[in-house]
Amino acid sequence: MARKPAARTEFVSFDVIYDDGTQRSNRRVPKDVLGGLDGDEPARAVLEAQDREIAGRSGREIVHIKTIQRSA
Repeated sequence: MARKPAARTEFVSFDVIYDDGTQRSNRRVPKDVLGGLDGDEPARAVLEAQDREIAGRSGREIVHIKTIQRSA
């Protein structure tokens, strides 16, 4: 019997620059979070949540996001 195709979540990549001057490229955010009147601003909340999770697991301090920009 044929299997149903799995639901695919599409992502948008962002370059993130932090307050301390470091940059991380190609951070993935689900595409369905973006759009509407807020544009890419909801991506900041998703990226901050990812950073909190990473910091919690690694024991490092959270660095605040200065700017976000879609990757080219």
